[in-house]
Order: sequence, then structure tokens, then C-alpha cells
Amino acid sequence: VQLVESGGGLVQAGGSLRLSCAASGFSFDDYSIGWFRQAPGKEREGVSCMSRSEGGTNYAESVKGRFTMSSDDAQNTVYLQMDSLTPEDTAVYYCGASPYSDYGVTMCYPSDYGGSYPDYWGQGTQVTVSS
Repeated sequence: VQLVESGGGLVQAGGSLRLSCAASGFSFDDYSIGWFRQAPGKEREGVSCMSRSEGGTNYAESVKGRFTMSSDDAQNTVYLQMDSLTPEDTAVYYCGASPYSDYGVTMCYPSDYGGSYPDYWGQGTQVTVSS
């Protein structure tokens, strides 16, 4: 299983970025996949996760209405479109995947749902939002 993120960078507040996560080594439809982030001095948190079996996508309250997760099944790639960025969005963003097709919400918020974070992670991409 391999997850490779790209698309991070430096952007001014109010700007946009689109992150990509290219997945390989597993059947895209059999996994749940999502985006997570970790800011300096803070714990890693779920941003948006997708359950492949249900096709549903969930979002953290802090990003609802600003971030959109999508997938290109032909390319085995998921995206995170981030709009109206604020300095509070500054973090390393990770792509994660779990080998359960209906695990999206659980792996995004494991402490709330009695689950666990993804089994597989990408290397992360830095997003920095300047004020």
C-alpha cells in the first residue's frame, strides 16, 4: 500500500489549495480513505474521510463549507480542495487509508467512535497559510 500526497505550499489567508493523494497497491473500492492534519504542538486530527462502500464523505466542523474531498476512481486518486484558508489551517496534511470500505467516519474520529486511525499513511505535505 502506498499513498503519495502532493499539492501543499504557502498561500495567503483567503486563498485556495488542492491536495492530491495518489493511492496504489490496493483495491481502491475496498478501503476507506481520508485526509488528516497535524499542526505544530497539536495532535493529528481527521479533516475529511470517505467510506468507499457508502460513497459518503464527512468533514470536521472546522472545515465544513470550505473544504471538499473528491475522488477520481480511474486514477486511484483522492483530492482535498481547500478554499477560504485561514492561518489555523496551517499543518502537515496526511492521506490515510484503512482496509475497510465502511470505516470512513470511524477512522476520522476514532476517539468518538471507538475505532482507530488508518493503517496506512502517506508522507505528508506541508500547508502554510500566512495572515
